Amino acid sequence: MKTLVDIDDASLKEAMIVSGASSKKETIMLALEELIKSRLRQQIKSKRGSGILHMNFSDLRKMRRRREKAHKTP
Repeated sequence: MKTLVDIDDASLKEAMIVSGASSKKETIMLALEELIKSRLRQQIKSKRGSGILHMNFSDLRKMRRRREKAHKTP
């Protein structure tokens, strides 16, 4: 999907340097992936000890593998 977004040049340039990405598109994709991972971790942490989330490490690994497969680009 094409989307037109006005992004601060200095911020994008710094993000490219920090991430080691070779293009603007790669930088933005990495940033989106990091945001998704971060928010999912926060959601899981907020459920800890509540009795709502009943998972062990094996379940979490399976969930991570499924998510990584779904987000891989061809």
